[in-house]
Amino acid sequence: MALNKKIILTVSNDLTYDQRMQRICRSLAGAGYEVELVGRERDSSAPLANEPFKQTRLKCWFNKGKLFYIEYNLRLISYLRSQEFDAACAIDLDTIAAVYMAGNKTTKLIYDAHEYFTEVPEVLRRNSVRKVWQWVEETFVPRFDLAYTVSPKLAELFSIKYRKPFHVIMNAPVLSNSSVTRHPTPVTLLYQGALNEGRALEHLIEAMQGINAKLLLAGQGDLSNELRALAKRLNIETKVQFLGYLKPDELRKITAQATIGINVLENKGLSYYYSLSNKFFDYIHALVPQICIDFPEYRKINDEYKVALLVKDCSAEEIIEAAQRLITDKQLYMQLQKNCEVCRENLNWQNEEKKLLALYNELLR
Repeated sequence: MALNKKIILTVSNDLTYDQRMQRICRSLAGAGYEVELVGRERDSSAPLANEPFKQTRLKCWFNKGKLFYIEYNLRLISYLRSQEFDAACAIDLDTIAAVYMAGNKTTKLIYDAHEYFTEVPEVLRRNSVRKVWQWVEETFVPRFDLAYTVSPKLAELFSIKYRKPFHVIMNAPVLSNSSVTRHPTPVTLLYQGALNEGRALEHLIEAMQGINAKLLLAGQGDLSNELRALAKRLNIETKVQFLGYLKPDELRKITAQATIGINVLENKGLSYYYSLSNKFFDYIHALVPQICIDFPEYRKINDEYKVALLVKDCSAEEIIEAAQRLITDKQLYMQLQKNCEVCRENLNWQNEEKKLLALYNELLR
């Protein structure tokens, strides 16, 4: 069914650290499609790993702001028009205009919404910027042949807004056949993800004053320098370690050694409120009990599997209380670990992959 069908997937970020896109591309390639993932190249970009799909990076003069988005989309249009393909998938709104403009009457267009782009904090607080992205969203999304996103509630919102079906492909990791090996280590809290606004990272670092443990922050973002300064100002530099960007394999090893995973968000927009993040599932698959914000999609899964302690807000006091419970209540901690084992048998990429391939096979048959 997939013979001689080429799919190009486009992102605006570096290809090295995007676990979701690597999983999707591997699955499509494994199903027999010819797959190419196109992204950006930075001066700091690490060498690309060998993958069963083609990887292409586009170099830009500008690296942020509106000039970056304009330049990158122009370069992307030029590149896509030089290629032959049967389908193109735009990841979020960053590349949707370029994908649409580079397509033709026979090209199938696919939209993968990793988030509710116009509802992220960085866009919400800038009204003029938000209006531009809302125009992009309203202009191009309805014209795409297939659309999917990361959580049931976001799919419901998009389906109502655009009067077209949005499917759900969750960010669940591949279920490993080998058992997870847990090694005794000093108590460690782990946050993985972007160091950006709305992630309650300031509260998390403040909370470390009252937690006898080390905090690892795996990622980079707009708040990287500010958070380092905060840790220094609070005189807890030795308790807070900034790991920067990590490749997926490196991140998995560190996650497996963590004591507690951190998945806290502030209610700053529907994108966060209805999210189902990579880290939520990564902690579960590593059998790491987590402190998780009590937002609807997380609550729904936790009600069924009990893999996390939910906190009503992201205050330092709430984080400290939850962390102390997980550190001192060994019976609770072990029960959450056992529940993670059950949960990951059901929420994993092997199950999500079946849904993904069914959508692509139906579109490209």
